[in-house]
Amino acid sequence: MKTHVQNLSLTFLIIIILTTTTVHSLTLSTSSRWIVSPATGDRYKLRCVNWVGHLHTMVPEGLHKQPLNAIASHISSTGFNCVRLTWPTYMFTRPNYSSLTVAQSLDQWSLGSAKAGMARNNPSLLSVKVWDAQKAVIDGLGALDIMVVLDNHVSLPKWCCGGDDGNGFFGDEFFEPSEWLQGLTAVATRYLGNPTVVGMSMRNELRGPHQNPSDWYKYMQQGAEAIHRANPNVLVIVSGLSFDTNLGFLKDRPLEANVSNKLVYEAHWYSFGNPTEKWLYQTNGYCGNVTQWFLGQSGFLGSGPSPVPLFLSEFGLDQTGRNEAQNRYLCCLLGLVAERDLDWAWWALQGSYMLREGKVDAGEDYGVLDFNWESVRNSSILKKLQLIQQITQDPKSNNPSYQIMYHPQSGQCVQRNQHLVYLTDCQNWSRWSYDKNGGPIKLMDGTTPSCLSAAGDGLPVVFSDDCSGQQSLWTLVSGSKFHIAAKDRQGSLLCLDWDSSSSGISIVTKKCLCLGNDARDVPTCVENPQRQWFNFVPSNK
Repeated sequence: MKTHVQNLSLTFLIIIILTTTTVHSLTLSTSSRWIVSPATGDRYKLRCVNWVGHLHTMVPEGLHKQPLNAIASHISSTGFNCVRLTWPTYMFTRPNYSSLTVAQSLDQWSLGSAKAGMARNNPSLLSVKVWDAQKAVIDGLGALDIMVVLDNHVSLPKWCCGGDDGNGFFGDEFFEPSEWLQGLTAVATRYLGNPTVVGMSMRNELRGPHQNPSDWYKYMQQGAEAIHRANPNVLVIVSGLSFDTNLGFLKDRPLEANVSNKLVYEAHWYSFGNPTEKWLYQTNGYCGNVTQWFLGQSGFLGSGPSPVPLFLSEFGLDQTGRNEAQNRYLCCLLGLVAERDLDWAWWALQGSYMLREGKVDAGEDYGVLDFNWESVRNSSILKKLQLIQQITQDPKSNNPSYQIMYHPQSGQCVQRNQHLVYLTDCQNWSRWSYDKNGGPIKLMDGTTPSCLSAAGDGLPVVFSDDCSGQQSLWTLVSGSKFHIAAKDRQGSLLCLDWDSSSSGISIVTKKCLCLGNDARDVPTCVENPQRQWFNFVPSNK
């Protein structure tokens, strides 16, 4: 094993020297918790979508369904500026994988239909090596100014991720550390100077019975420094333990890696393992609990005295809309992601797979694109992402800070037009001031009256000159902290509510859903309270 890896290394270095194009790359760096241009200090926000290229064929999915430029156009038109493109180690370290052409790889798995589709849609790729097909995809994305983060997903090309699949942690059957380092070095060197590749994620979802922090520190440092030596331009992205949900050990000991302001941490946040009944019947409290879990495990990295960039590199849900628990999880997650203005990557782009877990032409309900890669599967999901696809916090801005009132369930933002307070597309929003829990919510446009006030149950919110009366003093209630409540003149506690019956836009106040008279969560609630969820998102844009 060691000999053929060393011999292949020399071969790859020769190929790389002959094929690397010398261009000026989009070099990104880190400053505090932000990803920025080191030349200007301007923030670059990664708003990515995951595109799978690590499965058996080692060919990015969908190229047999649609032309590359059509797929890239879909990515750009849906608001993503980046692709997290997955790849397997063996594609760059073992001759029996790296020497295959796309046609040979498809033939090896008896994928005649996929091969015929490739001949129709991307015929020029059939005769190239599998790692050249990867480069063609990267170049196609770059032509539309879409950045790429290369993610080492597995070693052995296969579906990920199982706790005992041999790809989980250093020393597992298919995860030999020196070969892993060799693969990282080969890929980093291959894309040295490529303007599209802005980052490399070292390994996806470390996991399994052998995982431990001691080896994590050892090999993450080696991997980070190997990438940086080979390609000092790219961001080095570090994953945690327990399927990339645990970086909590960094509270006690930072990772020491000499990578010159290139280190970014990544985390994943799914609803996997969450009891369905918790989301369905204890939505408020359970959202608060899982949010605190995320902040304790990895979200803390973006705050505190020494913040560092955190990239939420995987989250997503069944886009058919059939899973109500996952729908509620997504609203909970979006509230925090918007508030923190995190960099992120949606799982996933692909609407189908050539071969997944033994099934040919398998569908993917989590995919942004439909089964044939022709159109968006669920436009309402994309609408929910419109605020987080924007930069709301600019480290260079000298503008006064304010708050956006964001409604995660609809993906819209609160706006005022004369006397009406309503939800609108998050390309526009009003600027609000909310200084403390239990204080007034003020409109910051200089108009008077300016304080939001509760007029009564079922009535639209109004504006008042009296910013100290109980109708104008708003409190964050429920375990989610997304309910915003005030008392009307009769002393009844009312929450902001999206009145979907009034053209789907008006903001009213109504009895708080799933809360008792003491403003605490009730033990069980069959209603979905999320139409009443609003979050204050800080901004200086």
